[in-house]
Amino acid sequence: MPNYNGVWSLTTQLQYNTDWPKPPTFGFFASQLSSGSNFIHKITIETAGNASDVGDLTVERYVGAGASSSTRGVFAGGYSAAASARVNTIDYITMATAGNASDFGDLTAALNYLGGASNSTRALFGGGTNGSSSTNEIQYVTIASTGNTSDFGDLLAAEYGRDAVESPTRAIFAGRYNSGSYSNVMEYVTIASTGNSQDFGDLTVARQSAGGGSNSTRGLFAGGSASGGASNVIDYITMASTGNATDFGDLTVARYGAGGATSSTRAVFGSGVGSFYDGMDYVTIASTGNATDFGDYATGNAYGSSMACSNGHGGLG
Repeated sequence: MPNYNGVWSLTTQLQYNTDWPKPPTFGFFASQLSSGSNFIHKITIETAGNASDVGDLTVERYVGAGASSSTRGVFAGGYSAAASARVNTIDYITMATAGNASDFGDLTAALNYLGGASNSTRALFGGGTNGSSSTNEIQYVTIASTGNTSDFGDLLAAEYGRDAVESPTRAIFAGRYNSGSYSNVMEYVTIASTGNSQDFGDLTVARQSAGGGSNSTRGLFAGGSASGGASNVIDYITMASTGNATDFGDLTVARYGAGGATSSTRAVFGSGVGSFYDGMDYVTIASTGNATDFGDYATGNAYGSSMACSNGHGGLG
C-alpha cells in the first residue's frame, strides 16, 4: 500500500514485493487424442491436479514441438492421424485467455519429431522428419508476430526425435534417432543470434523423444525411446556450462514423446506414448529424485504430447 502522502516509500515497495502473491504459472499440453479428436489442456504448475480442456488446435496432430514467451504459446508441426500426413502448421494461443488456437504460419516443410525451445522473443524448432528423410535445419519465428519460419542454422546431424531446454540465452537440443541408431548427443545454440549448433555433451542414455523442461539455470530431459524400449530416466544439466548430463531420478512410468511445462521451481511432464498414458508427473528442478504423480489429462488417453509450453519456463529469465 502507499504511505499517507500517496507516495511509494522504499520500505513499502520492499514489503509489497515480498508479501504480494506471485501470479500462477500456467502450463499447456496440446496433442491428438487416441480417439482422433484434439485438445489443448491447461494446468497450474504450482498446484497438482487434473488438467482442464481449454480448446483445440487448428489441425489434429501429435509429436510436434511447443515453445512460448510469457504471454503466447506456439505449437509447430506434427503428424495428423486423421489425415495420415505430417503437417507444417504453426498455431498459437494467448495463454492468459487460452481457448482455441489460431494459425501463426508455416514451417519450411511438413515435419514431426522436432524439438522446440524459446526465450522471451524467439521460438526455435530443430530437426524433424518428413517420413522419408530427416533434416538438420533449425528454424525460428518471432513469437509476438505471425508468419512463416526463417532459417537459423544447422544441427550437428540430419536426424529426428530431439527435444530441447532453454535458458534466457541458450537452447540445448538433446537425443536423436536415425536409421536404427539412437544418439546421446546434446548440442546448443545462442537463441538471440543465428548459426550452427555446437556440441554440449552427452545424455546418460542414448534416446530420442524425451520431454524437456528447465528453469533459468538447470535443464531436464525426461523419458524417451531407447534401444531397450521406453525409458523412465530423467537427466539434468547446468545450461550455462557444457558437459555430460547427470542422473536426476525416474519418471513414474516409462514413456516417450512427453511434453514438459515448467515454472521457475517445478517441471511437469505430461502424457507420452507407452500405453497412451494420460497422466502427468512432476519434479522440483533444483533437487534430484524420482517424479511424483501430478494428475491426469481432462479428456483421456493421448498420443505423445510433446507440444507443451508455459508462461514461466527457463528461457524467460
